[in-house]
Amino acid sequence: MTLLVTVFAAIISTVLWYKNAPDDKMKFSALCWMYWGASLMWLVDAIFEFAELKAEYFSPAPADMLNDLFLGLSAVALGLVIWLVILLVRDPKGVVKAALTKKKN
Repeated sequence: MTLLVTVFAAIISTVLWYKNAPDDKMKFSALCWMYWGASLMWLVDAIFEFAELKAEYFSPAPADMLNDLFLGLSAVALGLVIWLVILLVRDPKGVVKAALTKKKN
């Protein structure tokens, strides 16, 4: 389930990156790299787990599936938090700088 969640997040972020590819002001490329890296990590984990469990790998307990879903969603949420920090630090549209330098009347 973690693999499935992160692959969907990687595909969505890749589509967003490709749509805005020439200038990438919103740094979707960083989001793509994070999610594809997480997907690769979960793929390796699935391969090793399948090598250990064989046919049992395809019939997980509902509690295990729910835990894996929460773990996948947590990984996606952490990726979004890191992406937001990158956006705030780089400030591609100058919004943070304008808010910090705004003078009150």
